[in-house]
Amino acid sequence: MKQKPDLSFWKLWNLSFGFFGVQIAYALQSANISSIFRTLGADPHSLSFFWILPPLMGMIVQPIVGTLSDKTWTRFGRRIPYLFVGAFAAVAVMCLLPNSGSFGMSVSMALIFGLFALMLLDTSINMAMQPFKMMVGDMVNEKQKGKAYSIQSFLCNAGSVAGFIFPFLFTWLGVKNVAEKGVVPDSVIWSFYVGAAILLLCVLYTTMKVKEWPPKEYAEYNPQPETKEGKANWLTLLRNAPQAFWRVSLVQFFCWAAFLYMWSYVVDAVSLTVWDTDVPESEAYQTARNWTGVLYAIQAMGSVAWAVVIARFSDMKKAYSLSLMLGALGFALVPFCHNQYLQILPFLLIGCAWAAMLACPFTLVTNALQGYGHMGAYLGLFNCAICLPQIVAAACGGFVFKLVGSTQTSMMFVACTLLVIGSACVFAIKNKQS
Repeated sequence: MKQKPDLSFWKLWNLSFGFFGVQIAYALQSANISSIFRTLGADPHSLSFFWILPPLMGMIVQPIVGTLSDKTWTRFGRRIPYLFVGAFAAVAVMCLLPNSGSFGMSVSMALIFGLFALMLLDTSINMAMQPFKMMVGDMVNEKQKGKAYSIQSFLCNAGSVAGFIFPFLFTWLGVKNVAEKGVVPDSVIWSFYVGAAILLLCVLYTTMKVKEWPPKEYAEYNPQPETKEGKANWLTLLRNAPQAFWRVSLVQFFCWAAFLYMWSYVVDAVSLTVWDTDVPESEAYQTARNWTGVLYAIQAMGSVAWAVVIARFSDMKKAYSLSLMLGALGFALVPFCHNQYLQILPFLLIGCAWAAMLACPFTLVTNALQGYGHMGAYLGLFNCAICLPQIVAAACGGFVFKLVGSTQTSMMFVACTLLVIGSACVFAIKNKQS
């Protein structure tokens, strides 16, 4: 097998640039879904249930995209066609979702329409997102993978910053930030429109700049999928997966469950802690929603800075564990910061955990998968370690919410506990697997 060549910085950059646009869409969803459904009339006790769809669609779509793209060869590439189709579908749905309350439907019908739009959005985002991870696995050598995923992490966080601050920015520019009961404010609607346009431009750039290897050249660098394991099914691949695949998945379980509870409840937690309200129709609640978007952006910027620190650690496991502990501390501090500017500190700490969750798992797993073949299928299956914990956490969210006193701020302590457990599990990972 030939050694994959070193790639220039800009070639590594182009491989992941479209991720910037995809992440804007993901950030808009993450920061606004809870407030959108609260505006449409959802009860806080059932709020986490609306978060089952995003990871569920990811768990279904990404393994399928990974497996199919392993077998796809076109003149446009093997991964890029899926990226292109997914992105265009996401653009269309992003124009529909924030308008769920604007069509004169009843509360129940608006919630159902919103759920259907959310399902389509998550399907398309996952279809667009997975190819970027697989192209790094396909075309980047082991020595440069850490750098490649760091670039991807930077673009991911830069896209997040843009998506998170859009509602705050549009409000500052004079776009209306409040609306009648059951209707999403214009500041959010226009954020989705602009995010859709940027996503389209970024994906077009990637499809023009990235040239995937043709089958013959790909086989010279990655022969295993065609020879070693043949047509192995998903169960066979999971049975033969290296131990690192499963142990990193265990860490991922606790991490993503923690962040699911943050996404579900943090808008209300910040609104209650700082503005002492959780009434969606109030101007204070919408201000809290905008400020939470700014806090998410600060989290993303902190994540970019911390990713540089992680790269300086000689032991990735120590960096991973420390980062998760810092994030746990951040979650614990949220209910104690009664000034909106003091909330910056916990979100900077949460950004440390987010940086590690984006960079460390895929580096550890793709290195462990060298020689196993079926990289796309394996990474699609590994995405289940991101999706399944969110599904479990969302399904249990109502029960956990009642267990901690039906208080949104208490869910931040639940997230803290989950990250502490995840941090401890990091040391079960072995860096090298046979």
